[in-house]
Amino acid sequence: MFPTRLDSSVAYDIAKAMMDGFNRHYRLFRTESARAKHRFETADWHGQQRAQRERIEFYDLRVLECSNRLEREYKADDQPMDVWQQVKLHYIGLLVDHHQPELAETFFNSVTTKILHRAYFQNDFIFVRPAVSTEYIEDTDAEARPTYRSYYPSLDRMAEVLVQLVKDFDLRLGFEDLPRDTAWVASAILQRLGDAKLRANFQIQVLSGLFFRNKGCYIVGKLINGFNEFPFALPVLHNKKGSLVIDAALFGEDDLLMLFSFARAYFMVDMEVPSAYVQFLRSMMPRKPRNEIYNALGLAKQGKTLFYRDFLHHLRHSSDKFRIAPGIKGMVMLVFDLPSFPYVFKVIKDFYPPPKDTSREQIKGKYLLVKQHDRVGRMADTLEYSEVGFPRDRFDDELIAEIEKFAPSQLEISDRDGDGTLEVILKHVYIERRMIPLNIYLQEAFDAGGANPADSSVVAERAREQIERGVVEYGNAIKDLVAANIFPGDMLWKNFGITRHGKVVFYDYDEIEYITDCNFRRVPAPRNEEDEMSGETWYSVGPKDVFPETFGPFLLGNPAVRSVFMKHHADLLDASFWQGHKDRIAQGHVHDVFPYDREKRFPRA
Repeated sequence: MFPTRLDSSVAYDIAKAMMDGFNRHYRLFRTESARAKHRFETADWHGQQRAQRERIEFYDLRVLECSNRLEREYKADDQPMDVWQQVKLHYIGLLVDHHQPELAETFFNSVTTKILHRAYFQNDFIFVRPAVSTEYIEDTDAEARPTYRSYYPSLDRMAEVLVQLVKDFDLRLGFEDLPRDTAWVASAILQRLGDAKLRANFQIQVLSGLFFRNKGCYIVGKLINGFNEFPFALPVLHNKKGSLVIDAALFGEDDLLMLFSFARAYFMVDMEVPSAYVQFLRSMMPRKPRNEIYNALGLAKQGKTLFYRDFLHHLRHSSDKFRIAPGIKGMVMLVFDLPSFPYVFKVIKDFYPPPKDTSREQIKGKYLLVKQHDRVGRMADTLEYSEVGFPRDRFDDELIAEIEKFAPSQLEISDRDGDGTLEVILKHVYIERRMIPLNIYLQEAFDAGGANPADSSVVAERAREQIERGVVEYGNAIKDLVAANIFPGDMLWKNFGITRHGKVVFYDYDEIEYITDCNFRRVPAPRNEEDEMSGETWYSVGPKDVFPETFGPFLLGNPAVRSVFMKHHADLLDASFWQGHKDRIAQGHVHDVFPYDREKRFPRA
C-alpha cells in the first residue's frame, strides 16, 4: 500500500512541527547561554548557577512539549508506519542549510521514540547514523560572526594585538590593567614558542564565543606557527576590586583537557554552529571524544547520542566480555565494565542491606543533583540510559548471575528482534568514565613497599610518593566539594577514583548531601567512665548530624596514610572547618575553585 497524498501532507506537517519544536529548543538554549555574559559582567554568581541548573532541563521539556503537540494535533501515535517513514524523509529535507543538523536529528529521535513503541526503533524511523554532514557549516548572514577569528601579530606587536583580541569580545566591565595582563600573556606565548622562528602563517585563532562557567570566563583558541599548533585558554576573572583580570595563560592539550574535564560543570557558550565549535576544540584536544566535547558545551543529549554510536562501533570491533568491575562491591550499585572500553556501567540494586536506608527514587535524585550541580572537577559526570540492549553472548555468566541476584527488576533477556539472537536489556543504567579506585591505587603503593619507611629502594620511594600524591589529592577533592556545598556522605577511599591526570574524583552519590543541610557537631565528652568504655554512643544523633572527628578510625588506619593526611588535611577532622564553610555558603558566598593549578596564576601584588 502506497502512502496517499493526504498521508504525505500529514507527514510533512508532523516533520515541520518537529522542526519547529527543535528550533524553539535551540533558540531558548542559545538565549540562556548568551545571557551568561551579562551575569558574568554583573557578578551574578547565584544567577549563573541557577541558569546552569535550569538549562539542563530545557531539552526534556521541549521534547515533551513537541510530542504532546503531535499527539494533540496529528494523533501521531495512531499514524501508520509508512507515514512515519515519510516524516523522516521530509525532516531530512528540512535539514538542508540548517546550522544545527546533528542536534535536530537527535531531537527527532527523542520525540519519535517517545511516541512510538520501542519495537519500531528501527533505521527506517530514526537517525541511527547522521543523514546530513556537519562539515564546513557557517552562518552566511552578513552580520553573523564567524566561528573563530584570526589575528596576525608580529613579535614586537604581540601584546598590542592581544589587547585588541580581548577588546573584540566586548566585555562591558573594565579590566584593572589590560596592557599589563596581555604583556604577561605575550611573554607566556613567546616562552611556549621557545627559539622557534615566526613562520609566514603565524597566527592566533580564537573562538568567537566566550566560555562561561562558575565565576570564570574563558577565551579559547590556538597558536599556529608553521606546522605546529598550540592550544590555549585565558581565564578572565573578577578581582576583589570588581575589575577584570586575565588570571593565567593555559597552554597545551593537558591544560585544556583539565578545563573541559568530564568532572566539571557544563560551559555556557553562545554558538550558532555548535559542530564548528566541536571541530575546532577537537583539533586542540584530539584525544577527547566528541561526545564529551558536546557534553562540556551543555549539549548533553547530543553527547549521549554520540556516545551510544561510539559504543556500538566498539562492540562491533571487539570481542571481550562484560564482567563485574574490579574493586570492592558497592551496597547500592552493581557495577560492571568491558575491559577494552574506558567506561563503567552502574545499575541500582533492588535491595540494600543495613545500614543503608534509601530507595531507587532517592538514589536517582542524588544522581540528578550531581548532574545539575557545579561538579568543580571533583564529581564524575554520568550518562543515563533506559532500556539499553546488549548482546547476550558478550556477557560473562557470572555477571548475569550477579544482576539476576541483586537487580532482577532491571534485567530482561529476550530475542527482541525475533532472529534467534538473545539480548540483555537493562531497564536503567548510569555510565561513567572508568577511573582507578583510590583504595586500589593506594594498595598498589603499599604492596610496593611505600608503607615501610625503612625501605630505601627506588621502588619504595616512588610508592611513598604515590601514597602522598593520592592522600593529598583526596583531601583536596573533599575541600573542593565542601566549597561547592557538597558533603560526600560516604568518604571511604573506594568511593573516589584517580583520573589519567592524577586528579581524585568522587563517584559514589547515594549518600551525598548539601553542606547547608548538614549539622556538624563535636562528639560530646563522656559523662562518666561507663560512657567512655561503652561501645555504643551515649549522645543523641540526628538524621543529618555529622561528627568529623569520627572520620579518622575509618580512613586513617594505615600509619603512612595517617602521617600524610594529618600533615595536609587535619582540619577535615574538625567540625569547625565544616561549620565555617556552611556558614559562609549560607550567607551567599560563592567560593573560587580553579580548573588549573594555582602556580599557573599570574603574580599580583
